[in-house]
Amino acid sequence: MALNDVRAIADQLLALTAGLDEDTARGDSVLPGWTRGHVITHLANFSEAMTRQVEEALQGRLIEVYDGGRPARDAAIESGAHRPAADLKTHLTQAVTTLMTSWEKVGPTDWPLPILHRNSNLAAGLQATWRELTIHTSDLNLGINPATWSEDFCLHLLDFLRPRTPDNIHLILQSPTTTWENGTGEEVELAGALTDLTAWYAGRPAPGPITGSTPELLPWP
Repeated sequence: MALNDVRAIADQLLALTAGLDEDTARGDSVLPGWTRGHVITHLANFSEAMTRQVEEALQGRLIEVYDGGRPARDAAIESGAHRPAADLKTHLTQAVTTLMTSWEKVGPTDWPLPILHRNSNLAAGLQATWRELTIHTSDLNLGINPATWSEDFCLHLLDFLRPRTPDNIHLILQSPTTTWENGTGEEVELAGALTDLTAWYAGRPAPGPITGSTPELLPWP
């Protein structure tokens, strides 16, 4: 994963939402209970939050991801989701564009700088940006789905989500291109395209078939 990968998904997201109208904004996303307005608001707010993680880290400072923590984050999504489509689009465009400008400022020796997002560093923050933009672009339900996810992204996401594998299960995900394994215990093997298996493991609808009995997964880490 490189900055170019994040830039590519940011460009795709903004192109996908460039023609956003009221009906589209109020339509259902892939996420239960969330309209596209909710997803767009979350993406814009996340982008603003990550921008300040980057900017403060480059100044040698740490700052909370969201003022007020998770409750304030959730309240901001709900209150912002019902804005006019033009406002949603403007907010998203400005927030994502500003975030990408901030990432461009990060130099080769800056990536280990600490941030409070997941108590990690700028390198991990860039990976988080990759995940958020890629997954939620698919969640918008505007013609882009996990079938478009690259192999590199799928393998990264599977590894990030390893804590989702239930205890006492040895999970084997078998695709035509790779075998991914996690956990110890009773062997559970699922087969399908890597994108389908990754979508399922991420809690998203798989675009294609998966064979095998899928276990109930633990929450996102």
